[in-house]
Amino acid sequence: MNIIEDIDIEKEEIMNKIRELVVISGKGGTGKSTIVSAFASLAKNKIIADCDVDAADLHLIFNPEIKEREYFIGGNIAELDKDKCIECGKCIELCRFDAIRKDFYIDSVACEGCSVCSHFCPVHAINMKPSVSGEVFISNTRFGPFVHARLEPGGENSGKLVTEVRKKAKKLAEEHKCDLIIIDGSPGTGCPVISSLAGADIILVVTEPTMSGLHDMERVIALARLFKLSPSVCINKYDINTDMSNKIEEYCQIEHIDFLGRLPYDNVTTKAMIESKTVIEYSDCEFSKHMKLLWKKLKDNLTVNG
Repeated sequence: MNIIEDIDIEKEEIMNKIRELVVISGKGGTGKSTIVSAFASLAKNKIIADCDVDAADLHLIFNPEIKEREYFIGGNIAELDKDKCIECGKCIELCRFDAIRKDFYIDSVACEGCSVCSHFCPVHAINMKPSVSGEVFISNTRFGPFVHARLEPGGENSGKLVTEVRKKAKKLAEEHKCDLIIIDGSPGTGCPVISSLAGADIILVVTEPTMSGLHDMERVIALARLFKLSPSVCINKYDINTDMSNKIEEYCQIEHIDFLGRLPYDNVTTKAMIESKTVIEYSDCEFSKHMKLLWKKLKDNLTVNG
C-alpha cells in the first residue's frame, strides 16, 4: 500500500466519523438559534454552521473573527449595452417581471435572470452577468471554527448558499478532524430547509406550544420524512401553554417521533443574547440545566447512530 492510498483511507475514515446535527423549526421565533448556541458551548471537537442565511444571527452571540470570505454568486442579471441597443422594445414586450422600463433601464432588483431578453434581442445588446447575492465566511470563535453567510436583501438562491455553507463546514471538519457539525437550519419548509436537511444524521425540530407551532412542526416533520430522516422534537417555552405542550408530546408518541424534552420559558435567554453569550455561559439557571439534559440525549443519539 502506497502513501496516497494511506492518505485516502485516512480521509475516508475521518469523513465516516463526521456526524451532522441539524436544528430546524417549522416557524421562526421558536428559540432555535438559542438552542444551537447552547449546544456550541457544550459540544467538543465540532464545527458550527449557520445555515439560516436569510436571517443569520449566531454571529451576534459568537463575535466571530473572520478569517476567510468569498462572494456568493446566486445567479445572473441582465445588463444592457446601450451602444448596441436599437430600442426596438422586444425586451420590454417579453419581460414577464417588468424589469425593463420604457427608457430601457434594467431594474436589477426586479430582474429574475431568466435571460429571455438576452436570447431574443435581435442585436445582442443584452448580456447576462453574474450577480453577487451574498458572502460566505469562515471564522474563528471561542467555541471553535464557524461557517456562516450573509444573503443580500432580495438575494437569490438561498438554498444554494446553504449548500455552500455545509460544504465548507464539512471540509473544515475534515481538516480539523472534528467528528461533529452543528447546523442552525432555516425555519419553515422552503429551499434553504431542504438544503439543510439533505444528508443529515440527526434532526432536532424545535417547536413552541401554540397552534401555529404544532401545525408548522407537522409540516417540517413531513418534509424530513420525505428524505427518509427520523426527526426528534423538543418544546421550547413549554410552560406558557401546558395543554398544548401535552398535545405535542401525544402527537409525537402517536407518530413514533423521539420526544427529547421540554424547555421552560425564561427571559434569561434574552439577557444572555444581549451580553453576546450563550445561556450556558450566562447562567446556571433552570433553563441551562434543561439544555444540558437535552444535549446529553442528543449526544447519546449521535453515539448510537454513529
